[in-house]
Amino acid sequence: MLGDVETRSVSPVFVGRADELAVLTDALTRAAGLEPQALLIGGEAGVGKTRLTEEFLCEAARRGAVVAVGGCVEIGAEGLPFAPFSTALRSLHRALPEELAAAAVGQEDELARILPELGETPRGPHDEESTARLFELTARMLERLAADRTVVLVLEDLHWADTSTRHLLSYLFRTLGSGRLVVVATYRADDVHRRHPLRPLLAELDRLRTVQRIELPRFNRAEVRRQLAGILATQPDEDFVDSVFDRSDGNAFFVEELVASRESGCHAGLTESLRDLLLVRVEVLPDEAQRVVRIVAEGGSTVEYPLLRAVTGIGEDALIEALRSAVGANILLATPDGDGYRFRHSLVREAVSDDLLPGERARVNRRYAEAMEADGSLVRAEERAIRLASYWYHANDPSKALPAVLSASVAARRRHAYSEQLRFLERALDLWDSAPEEVREELRPVDYTDVYPPCGCDPASTPLQRLDLLAEATVAARYGGERERALKFCKTALRTLDDGHDPLRAAWFWTERSRLVASLGRGDGWDEIAKAQELVQGLPPSQVHAEVLVRAAGWGMLHDPGPDNIVAAERAVEYARMVGAEDIELNARITVGCLLTDSGDPERGLAEMHAVRERATELGLILLAGRAHINLTSQLESMGRSREAVELAEQGAELVRKSRLLDTEAWVRGNMAESLYTLGRWDEAVEAAQRTLLVGQSAAPRGSGASRLAYLALARGELAEAAQQLAAAHAHFGSHDIQPQHRIPLYRLAVGVAAGEGRIADVRAETAAALAYGFPQGQHRYAWPLLLASATAEADSRGLPAADADREAALDVLRNAARTLATPAPVWRAHAEYVRAELLRAEARDTVADWTAVEEAIRPLERPYLLARARHQLAEAMLAAGGDREPAAALLRAAYATADRLGSRRLREDLALLAQRARLPLAAADTAPAAPAPEADPVETLGLTSRERDVLRLVAAGSTNRKIAEELFISPKTASVHVSNILAKLGVAGRGEAAALAHRLRLFVPPGPVSTRPEAAGSARRGV
Repeated sequence: MLGDVETRSVSPVFVGRADELAVLTDALTRAAGLEPQALLIGGEAGVGKTRLTEEFLCEAARRGAVVAVGGCVEIGAEGLPFAPFSTALRSLHRALPEELAAAAVGQEDELARILPELGETPRGPHDEESTARLFELTARMLERLAADRTVVLVLEDLHWADTSTRHLLSYLFRTLGSGRLVVVATYRADDVHRRHPLRPLLAELDRLRTVQRIELPRFNRAEVRRQLAGILATQPDEDFVDSVFDRSDGNAFFVEELVASRESGCHAGLTESLRDLLLVRVEVLPDEAQRVVRIVAEGGSTVEYPLLRAVTGIGEDALIEALRSAVGANILLATPDGDGYRFRHSLVREAVSDDLLPGERARVNRRYAEAMEADGSLVRAEERAIRLASYWYHANDPSKALPAVLSASVAARRRHAYSEQLRFLERALDLWDSAPEEVREELRPVDYTDVYPPCGCDPASTPLQRLDLLAEATVAARYGGERERALKFCKTALRTLDDGHDPLRAAWFWTERSRLVASLGRGDGWDEIAKAQELVQGLPPSQVHAEVLVRAAGWGMLHDPGPDNIVAAERAVEYARMVGAEDIELNARITVGCLLTDSGDPERGLAEMHAVRERATELGLILLAGRAHINLTSQLESMGRSREAVELAEQGAELVRKSRLLDTEAWVRGNMAESLYTLGRWDEAVEAAQRTLLVGQSAAPRGSGASRLAYLALARGELAEAAQQLAAAHAHFGSHDIQPQHRIPLYRLAVGVAAGEGRIADVRAETAAALAYGFPQGQHRYAWPLLLASATAEADSRGLPAADADREAALDVLRNAARTLATPAPVWRAHAEYVRAELLRAEARDTVADWTAVEEAIRPLERPYLLARARHQLAEAMLAAGGDREPAAALLRAAYATADRLGSRRLREDLALLAQRARLPLAAADTAPAAPAPEADPVETLGLTSRERDVLRLVAAGSTNRKIAEELFISPKTASVHVSNILAKLGVAGRGEAAALAHRLRLFVPPGPVSTRPEAAGSARRGV
């Protein structure tokens, strides 16, 4: 309406910022090459961030890019959830309606939480993955939209951003991987004080190599002169330049204000106060225009014209004239769509708002609220509830503010903006006591909460209670990732409930507290579950009672498996059916299925979980269906049915991926990686484990991904990588509540790394720690590989001086542990045979018959790596025993082919060395064999000189550098150089690993006659 009103205080000349503009335009070029760009522009208020951004957007438009701008909207002291993204996406929707619709296809209902134009926002689901799911969908939509065109997304005034906006921006900056997309965010650096919520985000983004940060300095004197010349359209007087430069300190906006003040004749009255400088031009406006400006200042960052007209209460002609004066003085600007007004600079708005009297501010906010209540069409529907809550709150009217902020909390929840929901709930709690009782009695839980800790009352007819708000705030804080605050709400509620008058509600809070205590590392959550169980004991069946039983059974399944857990889980199923809570029933049935499988009834357990998976999918309960896939794939792997596990995991991963249940997808893919490793599909296993790390939002699934990568690295002989991934897994899992299914595999990995590095003492220490921890019911699947790794380490270290001393005691420990473990499936019976044979090998008492039994047990199991290792040992036993060499050669060739296909460097080297010492070819010959070549010295084959061979022999015997020097009549320094060369040639990290390799390969056992006596086979065959 007033877009053509002249603005004379802004320079038409773009001054300075050439380097900064070059960075931005370079980002355009890079984005055109399908490399997404992320930039942050910071600077103090008035330094020129907006002008730089406008110049950049002009250049982007000239290059054919689609540009969209969204600003963080400040209303009172809070911002609208996702406001800049909603505004920018709305611009893209107008510019590219068909393309955006195609990019959002299939996910319109979820994306409507940010862009309401896409459809109706659904009521749920709400869970801890809801926000991450929405962020992932938004990122993928932007990538698809920018696949064929350059899209520039500018988010202004990040210092006002709500928590959800900051989190979404961080997610985009970290995860955008493709597309011609440029995301630019601006913020006011001088507002980001030490405790400002934007500060941690800036620190996080600084660590990302993909984010460029531009800090705008103030103008120097020459730049101020150019700015003045542009404003005045003539070269300014140097004295005037000096005066303006000194008083503005190079701030571009202050330069404009000083010029405008002089032009309006107010220069004589200017003070050095920033506030006075910003208000001086407002105060020379006509009285009606000043009044309108004050009303606009209190309305927020932008005020719609119809709303402004309703609030001012003056005629349209008078309002337009007042606006014309304010726009002409360059105080207000019309919005790009021409439907509203905002201050040209936020500093002026803040100064005008701060100049209002308290009563005046409350009155203006009341008028805004009353106008919106009278006509809901004055503002956008998605903003209405939140803006109304802010206006009533600042109007100091608790009777109106309480229901308004509760409605705003519902609006925020529906957008998955849980941090903003929490803020409104906290405001409602503050208002609760000051609101009239009759107002509170009109409020109903069904209207304002999703969480109903049942108290035997109808949420549609019972008045809302303060405890209902505490329950909703607890869940909102947990969903928003603010678990400390959630725990605080729990504690507050439980203090209120300490008198025992409402045991069901108290049990609900104790159950929630259990979850929070475990996730915060304050304990394992059992004490809280036990308290909840006490509270519901003897009460009639209820939803809370069923939930408590489910959590108790689930805790027991993971921490202390036993028959009591099945009883609790089955009772939870019964109670959930009685009260019609099918989601709780299905969750309990998954637990029942797992417990049945672990206790020896696998077919019944699997059938139960399959039934739940189908029913949950049918009902659209994808989170529950995902949990069924997680547990089914895990149990199938435990039963040795790895191929089935992979097929089901692929289905489950696709199901939860579509719903963007990221942690659930991470767990499914982690299980898939385990089964792929078992099946020998190692490259696919690496991809699945890496995907686990990529999509996992919580620490535990990432720990699972890291441990899978550690297993793969260990099997391939990459000890450094295995140790690194093991450390990462420990860091992810933490130390407060590692469940047996996580802790025991970490012990097994630690044993493997220690064995590979020749640290037999550490192998025994890790094994002892694992045995002290114990192997609960159902954990045989993790215990058998650990015992096998320990037994193999003992056998490989036979002859190592550091290992032989306590070997008998170590082997007795392993035998006793093996006797206690279950073997409910062929795969574990094969492991038991393998452990027995390795323990015999550690004492040089193993025979061909022992290893034949192992090979025969593993052969039908589709475990190629395990089978190749067993065939290596069987071939070695056969060669040591003498007789026909061709069966041993066939075993070696088959095992070598497997090791080569898998990429297991360590196993391949072991097999090649054995074949070389036995003078057997690793490739089957098509013609008659030639006469055998003289046996090569395996030490020389490793590239060692004769002197290095002598040094390695002493290293293998445990000698220090000084001892080596004395033995070989060389200096300790020369011995050290030889040791370093040996480590490099062998590709090992230290002396222990070199010694372990030498003993494992029996490099210094002299060749001799092969004994066929069984009791001698174990030692003699190493000399083959």
